[in-house]
Amino acid sequence: MRKRAGRRRGARVVDTNVPVVANRKDSESVVCAAACATALNAIKNSGVLVLDEAGLILLEYRKYLSYSGQPGAGDAFFKWVTDNRYRTDRVQAVHLRPDPAVPGGLAAFPNDPKLAQFDRSDRKFVAVAMTHPERPPILNAIDSDWWVFRSPLLVHGIEVHFLCGESRFSTER
Repeated sequence: MRKRAGRRRGARVVDTNVPVVANRKDSESVVCAAACATALNAIKNSGVLVLDEAGLILLEYRKYLSYSGQPGAGDAFFKWVTDNRYRTDRVQAVHLRPDPAVPGGLAAFPNDPKLAQFDRSDRKFVAVAMTHPERPPILNAIDSDWWVFRSPLLVHGIEVHFLCGESRFSTER
């Protein structure tokens, strides 16, 4: 079915590796970088990005991306995010509560032994997806942790979209 012009796509959470790969500063393939750029452009053109109110995701983006929006597609996405972060029709932010039982932890991150080894720096993306009412998917480019933990995440309603293909991870761990 064809989408009508102007119709919004669903919300998405974007791991930092997606705009970084879209910039193609590392040795990632042209195909992978193009898939990332296409996904970011889809959000910019007709989607909704979900972040956290505290700015944890923005702080991480800021470490790797340029406010100027140049030279790459990932930088252009970051500029779009900063320009639109207060437009709730384009960028939505959820409130994340700390987990009092886990120093630096987030209450929305699933308390699941199968996720105990999940990368602490990526937990904010999961917590954001868990907190948002749509339970948006998380976009990933090259981070193998998302592949390793895809099944336990799915049990908790978290879907991960592998923009650079799932086959790249099939032989890992």
